Amino acid sequence: MAMNSATPTGPLLEPDFIARLERLEIVSRKIFHGKMRGERRSKRRGESVEFADYRNYVVGDDLRHLDWNIYARLERLFIKLFQEEEDLHVNLLVDISGSMDLGTPRKSRYAMQIAAAMAYIGLCNNDRVSLYAYADGLSYELAGMRGKRMIAKVFDFLGNVECGGISDLSRACKQYAMRHGQAGIVLVLSDFFDKGGYESGLRMLLGRKYDVYCIQILAPEEIEPKLTGELRLTDVEDDDIAEVSVSRALINRHKHNSQGVLARRCDVRRRA
Repeated sequence: MAMNSATPTGPLLEPDFIARLERLEIVSRKIFHGKMRGERRSKRRGESVEFADYRNYVVGDDLRHLDWNIYARLERLFIKLFQEEEDLHVNLLVDISGSMDLGTPRKSRYAMQIAAAMAYIGLCNNDRVSLYAYADGLSYELAGMRGKRMIAKVFDFLGNVECGGISDLSRACKQYAMRHGQAGIVLVLSDFFDKGGYESGLRMLLGRKYDVYCIQILAPEEIEPKLTGELRLTDVEDDDIAEVSVSRALINRHKHNSQGVLARRCDVRRRA
């Protein structure tokens, strides 16, 4: 499926693409205990109205869930188990630092489209969806949305976010974790060009038992730089200046390092 990225001022998602999103669902590798009952079937056994299974009675179980019909036949105590529904929280952290405002089309455009698509999938499935935009900390927030009727707010929110500032993923993750103790899925959308590194921020999220996913967004000119010779480069976020001699060997090393970001991010997950 392709998103409309050619027109920076056009709609984030085309109607035919939105219709296709309605057939999708966000699935977590973990089971989270929600604050309220949702519409997502959980592997966890609870107390809803749909019967799931039996298990032997143990002292302390709720006597209201005993199956007296089985006791009358077998003279053994069994507890009825029910299929519980969970309230899945889907949280999107979108990088809006200065470097995201670059590229043709701009990286921020892709980030907003992905965020809109993921939010729409969550809202279609009655998940609890929250969006956060960050640079050197959390800058914008639209939290606790539920139901398809909220998609207009999502589009309005993402359409009014402005890029700028220095990226500090660690600080943004710390602020997010301190504000929101509710477990759930966290999707980070960024180019991961962070001088302070992204590892500590991701470890913080993993340490809080969030189900963390990352999508790195790069512009074509960042993957295949068209630079040669002696250059004086200025950092778009903090105006730091670096004088470099760009050779084919340096370009190859840059490409190798860029390809290694995903592998290092996976290492963060394995070590955590």
